[in-house]
Amino acid sequence: MKTIAIIPARGGSKRLPHKNRLALGGIPLIVHSILYAQQHDFIDEIYVSTDDEVIKNIALQYDVKVIDRPVAISGDVEPTVSALKNVLEQIAEVVENVILLQPTNPLRPKELLKDAFEVYQKNNCDSLFTVTRNHQKLGKLSNGVYIPFNYTIGQRSQDLEPLFYENGLLYITKANLIKEDIIISDKAFPFEVDHIFANVDVDTKADLDDAEYLYNKLITYNS
Repeated sequence: MKTIAIIPARGGSKRLPHKNRLALGGIPLIVHSILYAQQHDFIDEIYVSTDDEVIKNIALQYDVKVIDRPVAISGDVEPTVSALKNVLEQIAEVVENVILLQPTNPLRPKELLKDAFEVYQKNNCDSLFTVTRNHQKLGKLSNGVYIPFNYTIGQRSQDLEPLFYENGLLYITKANLIKEDIIISDKAFPFEVDHIFANVDVDTKADLDDAEYLYNKLITYNS
């Protein structure tokens, strides 16, 4: 049974138009996830799901398979799992594991996927996703009043209760769960990542500029 990677890349984006094909480090944003997937020999096939002809042509230049995403599941509010299901429906072979790589998280620690997949297999997980510890003092605004959420006023940052956020770097899920509209199950393994790349999620021009800075400082695919 196969392990595949799926990179869902819509053509539209409200806050940063055509973001998945904008240049980062001289290559389109989506290409970073393609190159990352291609570094791992346990991935049998790489699929790009898109409704955009430009993205499709970019992906085909890198020898990956492209699935044309129907308009009905290409809208802003459509969940990612719809695109993953659509890809699985186009594949004749039996797929066991799906690795989701979002193009908006283009920078990933080099060993992250290898290490995460080893944990996924060793622990016989049905799903795994990456998380990062929060180090911010968070609160809520209620009727103009600030109410601390994860701390008390005066508390030191290093004494905060450990809370984590889903960073989006990668997801690994059994294909049968995706067919049931699930990416992260109730028993999903939270794989902790302590790396500056966990803060990179390209949704605005400022995000892209930050990613460009980190790419120029820290990334090389030839290392």
